[in-house]
Amino acid sequence: MLKIAIQGYEASFHHIAAIKYFGRNIEILPKDTFREVAKAVKNGEATMGLMAIENSIAGSIIPNYSILQDENLQVAGEVYLPITQNLMVLPDTEWDDITEVESHSMALLQCVDFLDAHPWRLIESDDTALSAKHIAEKKLRHTAAIASDLAAETYGLKIIANEINTIKNNYTRFMVLKRYDHDIAPDANKASLYFKTDHEQGALIRALSQLEDINLSKLQSYPIPSEPWHYLFHIDLEFNSLDSYIRNLDRLQRVTEEVHVYGVYHNNKEI
Repeated sequence: MLKIAIQGYEASFHHIAAIKYFGRNIEILPKDTFREVAKAVKNGEATMGLMAIENSIAGSIIPNYSILQDENLQVAGEVYLPITQNLMVLPDTEWDDITEVESHSMALLQCVDFLDAHPWRLIESDDTALSAKHIAEKKLRHTAAIASDLAAETYGLKIIANEINTIKNNYTRFMVLKRYDHDIAPDANKASLYFKTDHEQGALIRALSQLEDINLSKLQSYPIPSEPWHYLFHIDLEFNSLDSYIRNLDRLQRVTEEVHVYGVYHNNKEI
C-alpha cells in the first residue's frame, strides 16, 4: 500500500487531493509542515507526497518552491482540486445552538460573506479537518466547524450548510512528489522547472524568447536567499510531444546560467 505524506490531518483537502490522484487504497502520513512532507519523501518514510503549490484566488505558495529546490524532489504529477467549504456540527446540534465557528484562518476568509450574516464568534485553528475532529472529540454542542464533506463523514458530523465559500470557482493545485529518479511518464505533456539568468538587462526576455511551439502556463519568480536581489524563475511548460519539450529545454539551457527540471509528467487539470 502506498504511504502518502500530506500537510495537515486526515480528511483535510490534502487528503482529498491524495484520494483523487491515488485512489482510496492508500495510507495517509500526516505532517505539520510542508517541509516535513518533503523530508518524509526524501528519507523514504513516505512512498510519495502531496504539496499545495498555488490557489486560483490566493496565488502561488512561494515558500514551497524553495522546498522543491532544497530537498531535490521530483514532481511526478499534479492534482487540481475544487475547494468547497461546509458548515458542520454535532448530529444533535441545530442552528440556534451555534455560538462560535472554528476553522483555519483561510477557510474563515473564504466564507466571510456567509459568516458576516451571523453573530458567531470566530476561532482560528491550524487546519479545517482538525477543527472538525476537535468538535467531535470534545462534543462541542455550541461550536460549528468549516471543513470538507470528507471531514464531516470522517468525524461523524452533520453538514448544516453546504458550499458556504463566497467564491465558488476556487481551486488549489497540488504537486505529487517522489524521490528523484529521472523517470518520465510515457504520456507526459507538462514539465516543471526553474532557471537562473545572469543579472544583465534583458536576460529574462532572452530566456523566454527561446520557447517555441510550447505553452508557458506558469511563470513565477522567487528570491535566492544567498544572493540578495537575484531570483530563480519557475516555469511550467505544456507541450504536444516530448521532442518539442526537449528542443525547448536545449535552447533554454544555452542562454541561462542554470536549469533544473523538477519533473516531466501528465497534466491533470480537470476543471
